[in-house]
Amino acid sequence: MSKTSFIYGIRAIIEAIESGKEIDKIYLLKGGDGVLAQQLKKVAGTKNISTSYVPIEKLDHLAKGNHQGAVARIAAISYSNLEEILEKTDLDTNPTFLVLDGITDVRNFGAIARTAECTGIAAIIIPTKGSASINADAIKTSAGALFNIPICKVNHVKDALFMFQSYGIQLAGATEKVDQVLYNENLNIPIAVVMGSEERGIQPSVIKMLDYKLKLPMLGDIASLNVSVACGAILYEITRQKMS
Repeated sequence: MSKTSFIYGIRAIIEAIESGKEIDKIYLLKGGDGVLAQQLKKVAGTKNISTSYVPIEKLDHLAKGNHQGAVARIAAISYSNLEEILEKTDLDTNPTFLVLDGITDVRNFGAIARTAECTGIAAIIIPTKGSASINADAIKTSAGALFNIPICKVNHVKDALFMFQSYGIQLAGATEKVDQVLYNENLNIPIAVVMGSEERGIQPSVIKMLDYKLKLPMLGDIASLNVSVACGAILYEITRQKMS
């Protein structure tokens, strides 16, 4: 697997964005608010590219040349447009979508993507900020699945959920704070499954939007599962119901 590629220099990054280059993230020098830097941030905003202010040591580490206070990480994959996918999807086939609400560990992300591809997920949706980088580690852990499944970025996961609702797609999420056991629900429907972050789970404002709040039965002393394991259990239960 090739190493992550970077572009450095403000003008070079602007030109790359305007030419259609897929940029995963832009690192800007902390305190660097010149005219060109502001122009870059504006251009990045129009393309929903995440930006982050970092110390100069970080930029020096990423770039070997004159970075001018800006370094961009080229995306390892091409992202898809969620609305375009929904327009082409036959809802009579009961598709399943997967929304990752702040999964930050690249190996968890890769493992989830691998299971998603194996269970025929229509697309994975991630937020522009606060999500794991799709880098060489994530791709390796996914066994290449990240090249085979559409990945969509949205400003906030709720943007995706509102869009799903407008298409009549039901929303489900995993949380241990309910009594709705996964295996007792009919999930053979057009559905979007939300998985929360490793640390905090699904955001409270997102939980309120869910039609199904699902719980996995726990028989041991440990109160929770790794998010990739929990995700696999849910996706395979949906697959079982589709096949039965």
